[in-house]
Amino acid sequence: MIRPDEQIRAGHIPAALLPHGTDPRQVVINVHTAEPRSLHAGAIGVVLSLTVGVGAVIWISTVAVLQMVTVATATATALQAALPTLLGGAVTLSVSLSKGGK
Repeated sequence: MIRPDEQIRAGHIPAALLPHGTDPRQVVINVHTAEPRSLHAGAIGVVLSLTVGVGAVIWISTVAVLQMVTVATATATALQAALPTLLGGAVTLSVSLSKGGK
């Protein structure tokens, strides 16, 4: 404790602040202890931060996937409309999806 304000906060009275004529050996200093910190406050903060972080990652990932699906849909629609024109107009495209690998 080098600085005087740290000494005063710690309950130590520097001799220069004692009234003139006071014997420093007879001064009684009352030390008040601080309330103990709750051990749960830090853990609750960490759990809340993690929950919010995981939720944000899931939300951002969902938005990114939906944007990619939207772009893929727009691209497929544009290609379906443009390919017959590009290939001479005599080509018909059809896409079929089957279940079960048949």
